[in-house]
Amino acid sequence: MGDDPEPKAPKPAPAPAEPEPPKPDGPKPEPSESDDDDDDDGERPANADYAQPTSEVYAEDWWKLSRPTFEIHGYYRVRSSFRSNWDLGRVDSESPLWPKPPGNDYTGLDGQPRELVICGSDPDNLEACKSTTQAGADMRFRINPELHISDNIRVRAQLDLLDNVVLGSTPDGYANAPAPGGGYQVVSRGGYAPVGALSTTQWAPVGGVNSASDSILVKRVWGEYSTPIGQLRFGRMPFHWGMGMLFNAGDDYDGDWQSTVDRLQVVTGIRSWDLYFSATWDFANEGPNRSLVGPTLLEQQGQRYDLAQQDDVNQWVFSVVRRVGDRDAKKWLADGSPIFEGGAQVVYRTQELAADGTGTGSDPSIDNDDVAGSLVRRGAQYVVPDGWFRFRFDTFRFEMEAAMVWGGLENTLNTPGSSDYSNPVDGGDDGWNVRQFGIATDAMMTFLDDKLRIGFKFGYATGDEDVEGLEPTANGVQPQLTLDRTFSTFRFNPNYRVDLILFRNLLTRVQGAYYFRPTVGYDFIRDPDGQKIGGDAAVIWSRASEFVQTPGNADDLGVELNFKVYYQAKDGILNDDPDKMGGFFTSLEYGVLFPLDGLGYLGPQEAEYNANFEPDLDISTAQTLRWFLGILY
Repeated sequence: MGDDPEPKAPKPAPAPAEPEPPKPDGPKPEPSESDDDDDDDGERPANADYAQPTSEVYAEDWWKLSRPTFEIHGYYRVRSSFRSNWDLGRVDSESPLWPKPPGNDYTGLDGQPRELVICGSDPDNLEACKSTTQAGADMRFRINPELHISDNIRVRAQLDLLDNVVLGSTPDGYANAPAPGGGYQVVSRGGYAPVGALSTTQWAPVGGVNSASDSILVKRVWGEYSTPIGQLRFGRMPFHWGMGMLFNAGDDYDGDWQSTVDRLQVVTGIRSWDLYFSATWDFANEGPNRSLVGPTLLEQQGQRYDLAQQDDVNQWVFSVVRRVGDRDAKKWLADGSPIFEGGAQVVYRTQELAADGTGTGSDPSIDNDDVAGSLVRRGAQYVVPDGWFRFRFDTFRFEMEAAMVWGGLENTLNTPGSSDYSNPVDGGDDGWNVRQFGIATDAMMTFLDDKLRIGFKFGYATGDEDVEGLEPTANGVQPQLTLDRTFSTFRFNPNYRVDLILFRNLLTRVQGAYYFRPTVGYDFIRDPDGQKIGGDAAVIWSRASEFVQTPGNADDLGVELNFKVYYQAKDGILNDDPDKMGGFFTSLEYGVLFPLDGLGYLGPQEAEYNANFEPDLDISTAQTLRWFLGILY
């Protein structure tokens, strides 16, 4: 539940004095906080939780006395990364943890050589290519515009320009075209850049032509209307809860993943108690839709409509939370008073049919009969209770979030006309169960005027002893070993960051594992005007919840060390609070992962390979170096 700044409405022109209406005892516009789980340097970039109202109704004659205002917030960032041995030196034939650099020569676990003899300094005496490193940089320009129509009406949005575009990835002359068998293929170069070495400029990214996405992406747009009894929100908006363990808005300056929902939400509360209630109706997945004036998906004009209701994924969310605003919290802590905050959220989701079919009649661009041919019975129903708690006293903070996914499915197949509802095991229950649990904690205490920080993080996600592998397979649900018909691998939101290599990149998220993370940080310079120079260090010990899901069938995954130094310039009102970020920011991070047996090979694999090939199988230490440049506004 993140920072949601109070709108800065323009001052109304002078008007004849009249009695001031009483202030409603409804939601109050206090900003809220959210931890940036990728950093322990005391920063709390906005991870908008928007479950708290942020505006009030002031005067009945607002429309007569003022004009709409427009605000823009966001950031521009450039991130460069150097990666060494991220494949851990493994030679897997299928499903590697991390793909090897294409320019590499090795013999796979299947005994087949991967030879690429085109390297070396002498073109007449070429050598085998050897490479264990990957490096590059990307950028993003994020714009969060806010149109304040009045004190109680506003429209908000989020746009990303050149979203995670890799620097140097769209040179002139490079383009793709649809391939005859599906997908895309690189078209022949020509003109003034017949080969890549002659490229002289970068073209604008165009989705499906020279990039995976367009130059401008509209991520979110939603409206907010506040009344004396609550606030109404509608549109495509962020979804953030608690620490962001499961639902994470991804609005932090180094974020990549987001929880975004199409939602109709009502928020109200008891202002004097800092207590808020919300109820939402989410449009999670509507299935195939079509234009009223055209028979195909290619029609770009005319109102579109949802073809069927039975294939919709329906979701409802209810929450109650107590959260103290920043100003009150600082006063209470200064007075020596403890602060207790927390809440509960329940998500309920259902789906009867699903347009997930992969049969011959699965193209919804032809006619409704074809859509009917793609439908399969899903029978999905589950509930997600999620609790959040935070305690603050003096310079100590403890925060915790715990969630459960409990429900089931009648059918996991995507082939129309097929069903795996019936349990082939005698005495077993029909259908499939979902039983997952996860918890995350974060404790920190500061000393020496908040310059010194000592913290500890812990997280746990249930695993599945009946499944091979922590990551899901490419097609369908993960196959089970004994058909216990229960899926129990819990997965954190990928934007909940705890390290630089293993969970952040190799596994893409915390899933089926648990970790311990002690941290220490110090600001060598921490000025009231926002200027900071400091550093952080962390140790992350990771283990699998179920050893059978690891490549080496062992509990210990690895030990990772993370280090960071950072600098934030003083940029006036952009960062006049030392606890918040603004203006120019740069950091340098280093991470090293020491893989343990869980990321190694199985005994029989190692023995067979070593008996036939050289060098012997082994796993290598992975390293990374990241340089971040950003401007936050």
